[in-house]
Amino acid sequence: MSDLIAKAAIDVRLAGIVTPVIEDMGFELVRLRLMSGKNTILQIMADRPEGNINVDDCAEISHALSAILDVEDPIDGEYALEVSSPGIDRPLTRLKDFETYEGYEVKLVTSELIDGRKRFNGTLRGVEGNEVLIEIPEGVIGLDFDWLVEAKLLLTDELIAESLKARKGDDLDESEFDEIETDEDSDTEEE
Repeated sequence: MSDLIAKAAIDVRLAGIVTPVIEDMGFELVRLRLMSGKNTILQIMADRPEGNINVDDCAEISHALSAILDVEDPIDGEYALEVSSPGIDRPLTRLKDFETYEGYEVKLVTSELIDGRKRFNGTLRGVEGNEVLIEIPEGVIGLDFDWLVEAKLLLTDELIAESLKARKGDDLDESEFDEIETDEDSDTEEE
């Protein structure tokens, strides 16, 4: 396995169809899942190489992919196409993602038991060769990238703050914000 972008055989096939279109538009495919149930949904997560994809970008990608998927017709029956950003607590699907998000809290799941467990929560410590380094209470361990079946950032205050900073830029002037009203302020006014 070279990445976690697509798991099932149909996902891999679909990724082969949509990846060139997404990349030609200047974006990267982060994850693709074809989900069946009451309704079939083709879920595609994309991002800019530097991050910060927006709603208009997702709409543009959706429009371009609809055209190619109509021509290729790789999915039997009706389905809904959903194109979205990976979100703040994004999945980590390529080895380079583990370098980019070094220092953040992550959840990793392996295909096989490793020292009696498959789930590892800790701080990402980068990559060494094909190993993802994660700091857990027992120390820093290396997990071969090919052992991973799921990897994602955990939503933390630090991650949210960094995400907001990246979206707003460094020129954010907090003095322009309104004051936060607390319950105590409301009680004082009512008296």
